[in-house]
Amino acid sequence: MCGIAGILQTAPVSGVGVLEPLLAGFQQALRHRGPDDCGLWMNAAGSAGLAHTRLSILDLSPGGHQPMVSEDGRRVICFNGEIYNFRELRSGLEDRGEVFRTQSDTEVLLRLHALEGVRMVERLRGMFAFCIWDEAEQTALLARDPLGIKPLYVHESQGRLAFASELRALTGSRLFQPTLDERAVQGFFETGTVPEPLTLAKEVRLLEAGHTLTWRAGASSSRRYWRLQFGGSFEGDPVRHTREALLDSVRHHFVSDVPVGVFLSGGIDSTALLALAHETGHRGIGSFSITVDDPAADEGEVARRTARHFGSDHHEMRLDAEVACGLFGEFLKHTDQPSIDGLNTFTVSALARRHGMKVVLSGLGGDELFGGYASFSRIPRMLRMHHWLGRAPFLPGLLRRGGPRHRRMADFLGGSGSVDDAFAALRGIFSRPEAAALTAWITGGPVPLPEAVEEVVAEEGALDRISVLELTRYMRNQLLRDSDVMSMAHGLELRVPLVDRVLVEKVTRVPAGQRLLPNKGLFTAAVPEVPDWVVNQRKRGFLFPYQKWLGGEWGDAFAAACARSPVAVPQWYQKWSLFMLRHSLEVLGVRS
Repeated sequence: MCGIAGILQTAPVSGVGVLEPLLAGFQQALRHRGPDDCGLWMNAAGSAGLAHTRLSILDLSPGGHQPMVSEDGRRVICFNGEIYNFRELRSGLEDRGEVFRTQSDTEVLLRLHALEGVRMVERLRGMFAFCIWDEAEQTALLARDPLGIKPLYVHESQGRLAFASELRALTGSRLFQPTLDERAVQGFFETGTVPEPLTLAKEVRLLEAGHTLTWRAGASSSRRYWRLQFGGSFEGDPVRHTREALLDSVRHHFVSDVPVGVFLSGGIDSTALLALAHETGHRGIGSFSITVDDPAADEGEVARRTARHFGSDHHEMRLDAEVACGLFGEFLKHTDQPSIDGLNTFTVSALARRHGMKVVLSGLGGDELFGGYASFSRIPRMLRMHHWLGRAPFLPGLLRRGGPRHRRMADFLGGSGSVDDAFAALRGIFSRPEAAALTAWITGGPVPLPEAVEEVVAEEGALDRISVLELTRYMRNQLLRDSDVMSMAHGLELRVPLVDRVLVEKVTRVPAGQRLLPNKGLFTAAVPEVPDWVVNQRKRGFLFPYQKWLGGEWGDAFAAACARSPVAVPQWYQKWSLFMLRHSLEVLGVRS
């Protein structure tokens, strides 16, 4: 797990002399992601350079150093992530006569590329973002994992391509003056996150999940190699099928040369991971929890009881308003793209790293796959509501006079009544007219309505479509992005066994009527080791005591961010969104 960056160019001004300081700047900007080692590589012509910072997880020896050059000197790789099936891939390559120098998954990628080229990505199981430079062909292959766990930001201009693991590294490189993308701002105000592939800077985009990008002679082309699909043929027992898939994923996610821990809340997903780890022979692992000073939201006692039940080495941090205020400044230093989430991951990651961990598992993905969110019950009701209330043309106007949720509901009732519209109303931050007004206020001019940035998926039922939206819009754009940035802020690798390509491919074959049972019934049936006191409790999202400390030390800053807003900003998450956007624009140096 690492930070990666690089520059590819067709016409270097003065060769290596220009390239080296740029790469060193990237390396410094990403140092927190890889505190164990770092490296630079440049070709003699100055047309290609790669930078790397390393968090050593597999092959802790110098043999895992990056950028890694192939034995014949032709290929060079800069890789961020973990390939969980690298041992199986390595064994197959050895059967074909390949001889390895290291025990790392990085070398497996190099060898696989030499034999299979771009098609190699279709064989990878893991979370990854990488660039492989072919010196003989003067081409580069960039790739990002199927579900978008690891980010890869790309800038292209005048025959040059630059990339990095974080947006800040690119906007701070002085390769270009970043200018504000109005579509990204509007998307952020609507959803609480910048929708992929957009970024706040017009000059930078995210390589989309499940895509490769090939660069040659100043031009690039992208290809989608994986698509999220639901349905297909399924026969057999869904409980047994799901359990086998879960056990297989957890086994693969323990591939490591350092200890692996788990983030443990009081919920089903993280408890199931601890239970499955126990079942696969991993006993006494470290578990880490955050407790809060709100009895209605605190899951500390449930987590402690679960940890005792499975015998984990449990650690927790008590987070009250005073402690949160003290951490908030450090949290802001590591913010990349703005979000209305991430502080919880930042704090529990700090706890795990303080106790010597380099790798932890997170239960992220269970709600999206197995129907744990309220969206799976509310959206079908909203669709039925639209059928009847959509006939009352006066109703949207009436609702716009109400609170934030009423105004977002007005958007839904005034639209086509699709699952996507219902999802936007339910998950949204501001209504579309409010988001447009705020965007115009931030950018200083009128803003055209943006084109929809959404996943194109084959026909499916409403429940499967909700899963698609939760996995691609909420999870990928917000949860995974926050998890990457805020765990890597502490040099901690966060693994997500429930966001595994093989697991997803298997589980999504189960029909929605069996997969999305109430209270994640299929999931809990597949992991019966999850105790009743976890399964039967009332579902609670992680609630940080935001409102208790918004009026404290940081209250004036939040008030200033919202001052003279063209729309009402009554809710804490709306105030948070305005503050975080302004902070990100300042950090990134983006101009409107």
